[in-house]
Amino acid sequence: MGRQYLKQTDHDSIEIDQEVTETVRDILDEVRARGDDALREFTREFDGVEREQLRVSDEEIQTAREQLDADKREAIDNTIANVREFHEEQFANLDGFEREFDEGVSLGTRLVPIQRAGAYIPGGRHPLVAAPAMSIVPAKVVGVETMVACAPPQEDGSVQPAQLYAMDQAGADEIYCIGGAQAIGAMAYGTDAISAVDKVCGPGNVFTTEAKRQVFGRVGIDFLAGPTEVLIVADASSDPALVATDLLAQAEHDPNSRPVLIDLDEDHARAVVEEFHDQLPEFRTEEVARECWEENGEVVVVDSREEACELANEYAMEHLQVMVENPRDVLDDLHNYGSLFIGEHAPVVFGDKAVGTNHSLPTLEVARYSGGINVTTYLKILTHQETTAEGAARVAPWAARICQLEGTHAHQVSAEERIPADHPYWTEYADEGSRRPE
Repeated sequence: MGRQYLKQTDHDSIEIDQEVTETVRDILDEVRARGDDALREFTREFDGVEREQLRVSDEEIQTAREQLDADKREAIDNTIANVREFHEEQFANLDGFEREFDEGVSLGTRLVPIQRAGAYIPGGRHPLVAAPAMSIVPAKVVGVETMVACAPPQEDGSVQPAQLYAMDQAGADEIYCIGGAQAIGAMAYGTDAISAVDKVCGPGNVFTTEAKRQVFGRVGIDFLAGPTEVLIVADASSDPALVATDLLAQAEHDPNSRPVLIDLDEDHARAVVEEFHDQLPEFRTEEVARECWEENGEVVVVDSREEACELANEYAMEHLQVMVENPRDVLDDLHNYGSLFIGEHAPVVFGDKAVGTNHSLPTLEVARYSGGINVTTYLKILTHQETTAEGAARVAPWAARICQLEGTHAHQVSAEERIPADHPYWTEYADEGSRRPE
């Protein structure tokens, strides 16, 4: 039978409207030219807020703490602790090295943290309380000296209390009440109030994503991401109601989110779709989820697990949830995803909110070549080399011969300076440009 699309939508890689691109360019130009004054003006224009001090004060952080009861603080603290534990284990299993590859020739790598990094914490329809942990904790685990966080203001000019508390608890060293493309510009270029960072990370809307694209090169970025995605691979062994609920959980994010079902059983797939529509009215986010499903939902029926895995790898989506019998049997065939959720007891919400893996993940097929935020996001893997005089004598003739082939004469001479006078190079390979030893 092959693939049977019960519901299909058109989908392109990340594309941003020219109008957005131009608007973002104008914002970044203003921030670069006028610094804090531009930030305050954009905060008035876009957020409707007057805020003289852009940096969040200790008093504001304490107020946010006091606005949350103990149960809410405990939930946030639990997520931060789990994220920290996972990323500490991840970091512990990375290591640099140094060894002698030839006598007198030692080579190696060092893992060096970025000195100053920035995280954008999005506001929007549902301010994500887990987001600060995902962007800030890995940076502090690896030793980033200064972690800057920016978040948009609420109507009263303050940062959403749960997010502010989470930013502080996650380890942010500086917190600024700035949103949108202007926040990305402030972290990239620096202003009087904000010193520029070396790398900007974290999710956001189309304006912050485009801003990250435009500042890339001036600073590093994690990756460009679009609306959230989930792909569920299911078969008749899974509960259709549970599959439908897990699809709905991602559909409620945004009308542009992308929920996809690959099913090995047509009757089961139709039951999931029926459950999806039956459950919709139960949720306060029904309107968004319904629009998302109508515009972006997909259902594909395939004949075999092999075909399901092949198609999942083609989609290369942010979240890949495997709800089939004996799900671990297919793991070796899955390699394009942001994060993998194995079995019916591992929904995407766990990774998004609480279990400890990172929820800042690639979308729009970026999973073909990149993973999400992790400890290496904030590390530079730097190489070094050291050679003794004897080691240099072994390497230099080879380097000099490559330089001859290239025509890089000064390089050639630099190598030749390390070649002993009695080396066969001088009779076999030296040319008219060589500096023969006396």
